[in-house]
Amino acid sequence: MATQHFAGESTEIDLLVIPETNLILVASVIEPLRVANRISGLELYRWRIFSPDGQAIETRSGIPVPVCGAFRPESETAPLFVLSSHNWRRHATSALKTLLAKTARYRSLVAGVESGSWFLADTALLDDFSATTHWEDYDDFAATYPQIRTVRERYVIDGKRITTGGSLPTLDLMLELIRRRHGYSLALEVSRQFIHEQGGVDASASAMPSTGSIRMVDSRVGHAMRLMEEHIEQPLTLPRLARRVGVSARHLSLLFDTTVGVSPHVHYLALRLNAARRKVIETRAAFADIAAATGFNSASAFARSYRANFRESPSETRRRLRPA
Repeated sequence: MATQHFAGESTEIDLLVIPETNLILVASVIEPLRVANRISGLELYRWRIFSPDGQAIETRSGIPVPVCGAFRPESETAPLFVLSSHNWRRHATSALKTLLAKTARYRSLVAGVESGSWFLADTALLDDFSATTHWEDYDDFAATYPQIRTVRERYVIDGKRITTGGSLPTLDLMLELIRRRHGYSLALEVSRQFIHEQGGVDASASAMPSTGSIRMVDSRVGHAMRLMEEHIEQPLTLPRLARRVGVSARHLSLLFDTTVGVSPHVHYLALRLNAARRKVIETRAAFADIAAATGFNSASAFARSYRANFRESPSETRRRLRPA
């Protein structure tokens, strides 16, 4: 199971927000990072927001977004997210595209969020990459830029280029980036703060929100996840879980691997440890009681699993994060 790597330097991210961007698009990038910081109790992520002219961004909702200043990059290496929604061509000046082309040489990655994909494409930054954009613009995008491998996906990560198709796909993307950097457990816990269902999926099939790699495309996976949620204190074995779902244990494992990207055991353990961590922080319960309440056979087994996942003991977490 991937551990949560909370230690180390913060990840810095730059956002270039184009005028007329939807407010929810800005939030879909920033809010998962903010929640990851809050849950971990550490500054895992920091971000700076820029506009083309240094003025606050007037979003389509009329709510301005303050910025750090004008986008005047030099040789920064931090990931750059270009956010745009409406009338992107009106703001795609030759000067701005020149700045994007120059800064892309140094950036560890460049992401086009919604119409930001058009910005990157028009600057030749997506040539020979796979990319996506908002579904309304998909056909026009593919016809306009034949040198780009346009695909119908919620988001696409192709080397140093990332593109997304809208606000909820961007939320999926950020959860996936959190998972890759800090582990499945943290991404899962962040995702639970943003309960949403995948587009085109029956609500009964979705047990919980996406965590980037989690796509609720199979009702049996959703059913298994709901059963896990309902049996935290006395976890179900994989064979029992599979029987309740109506498949074999091997088939259920395969379904999890293909739709979630992890085994049922990894997902179940992440649920239980996250539940335990909330109890460690939010209650004064004895650790032995927390262990029993989250399905561990003993306090020592709980402590070992907790430390292996969170890189600190329950008592260290409580001292660090419990409110005075």
